Amino acid sequence: MTERYDNPPLGIALMLGFCIVAPLADALAKLLGPHVSIGQLVFLRFAVQAVVLVPLTLATGRPWRMRGRVLALTAIRTGLHVAGIALMFTGLLFLPLADAVAIAFVMPFIMLLLGHVVLGEEVGWRRLSACAVGFAGTLLVLQPAFAEVGWPALLPLGVALVFALFMLVTRQIAGITDPVGMQAVSALMALPVCGAAIVLAPDNLDRALGWAAPTGPTWILLIAMGLLGTAGHLLMTWSLRYAPASTLAPMQYLEIPVATIFGYLIFADLPGPLASLGIGIILAAGLWIVRRERAMLRARSKEPF
Repeated sequence: MTERYDNPPLGIALMLGFCIVAPLADALAKLLGPHVSIGQLVFLRFAVQAVVLVPLTLATGRPWRMRGRVLALTAIRTGLHVAGIALMFTGLLFLPLADAVAIAFVMPFIMLLLGHVVLGEEVGWRRLSACAVGFAGTLLVLQPAFAEVGWPALLPLGVALVFALFMLVTRQIAGITDPVGMQAVSALMALPVCGAAIVLAPDNLDRALGWAAPTGPTWILLIAMGLLGTAGHLLMTWSLRYAPASTLAPMQYLEIPVATIFGYLIFADLPGPLASLGIGIILAAGLWIVRRERAMLRARSKEPF
């Protein structure tokens, strides 16, 4: 029997919210990158998440205790989350915001395949073709970035692989854990790992993992980055409770035009003609997927039970 999800349109709407919030958090990280080490950025990102979500979880009586397989998967998810954020923040030191996000967008393609191979989710040829078109558009965005910065352009490719695995693990536990409680536990797991990396880092890695006291304006940006990052991943986790990963994967292509807008407004960066063509192709493929999913949902709603 095919698994039925509670509300795929709601899952799509939540993922769209993630596509707006996540690039804004990345933009703040790019602003902070020249002034704060990567280790410090990641540590404070999870510190804000813990400060917000741990009291909220306890005050509202949300379930947070885990054991066995769920605890192990949450620990794996946390490790992937830390690694993915660290790679992305590092890439943002070298790349424009829109380019970094675009290069990372082999992730939905990887996630689509993983959802089919590992989870057994249905992936029709139309959906797969639309994702292939979106991936071709991504390649048009990638080429100028590789030509300009060289090997640092590979960092978002690492982000893509890590977060594809992160999404796969999240899908395994999203339906049986409370998203707020899970994010609170993840923050508590991440803090000692990030703290140990900072404390034990050798002197030659001080720029990557060192600690410097932030100034007042820097604190404001750090807190805002943590709040946006926390909100974004809650939206993503909630979306996976209502729709399958293979449905949501193409939606994330919309992060690229959103990142382009923020890149222009904050950094005065605009993609060139080739990258702009790629972004247009990616957006068209994502919107086609939305239309296709809505049509399929209407057809299924008419099926007799």
